[in-house]
Amino acid sequence: MYNSVRTFSFLFGYLPMAAVNLKKFQAQKEILSKQEYDALIHTEPQKWAKGILKRTKSRIETSGLENLPDGPALLVANHEGNFDIPVLLSEIPKPFGFISKKEVKKFPVIPVYMEDMNCVFLDRTDRRSAYKSITDTAQKLKDGHSILIFPEGTRSKGEGISDFKTGFVRIAKDAGVPIVPIAIHGTSDIMEKNNNKIRPGHVTIRVLEPVLAETVEKTEAKQLIELVRKTVETEVQSMAQEKADLK
Repeated sequence: MYNSVRTFSFLFGYLPMAAVNLKKFQAQKEILSKQEYDALIHTEPQKWAKGILKRTKSRIETSGLENLPDGPALLVANHEGNFDIPVLLSEIPKPFGFISKKEVKKFPVIPVYMEDMNCVFLDRTDRRSAYKSITDTAQKLKDGHSILIFPEGTRSKGEGISDFKTGFVRIAKDAGVPIVPIAIHGTSDIMEKNNNKIRPGHVTIRVLEPVLAETVEKTEAKQLIELVRKTVETEVQSMAQEKADLK
């Protein structure tokens, strides 16, 4: 319970400072390159995410950062828990936006940051919104920004990886960018497996070898979906076994 209070207090208590910093950042937007501004904006969410994770007292282990390519890329990860986004923001040095539920727009400050991070908002109840999110995400990538997507659509809560939906392949093919598979294990131990109470977890992240844009272009969609899903699933299973062996 104490960890939960500390974490949520920081989550919302940090917003006034974030709002002040956002105004400072936006004042520099016209004089910075697109890549420089993305990197600047990324510093605040990364600081926020690190602060949240520090208060959960979780241990994070990350490897494979050398597999992050230069230039825009579609980051594709399994979706285990609510802490996937904070963990990835805190550990991945490459600036990225992500697809988020439109309900987040009701929060103060956060959606403004997300827009500058090049996030895309999705209304899950509207098919036209789902289609638009695909085209909007592809355009963000074409404009030179990296995007993270969870193709399972919903959290697995640590109970295996579900089927990957086809949208991420359409996005990558349309944008002509590489796909970077990312395997996450352990985020559900922080919250979902504790009746939504926050507890310390041991999270491992592995950034895997990218599927080059040339391969994305020439590979059939079904094969590409299976390739990326199997790559992530195999690594998640390996991480789970490694942790089991340590117990």
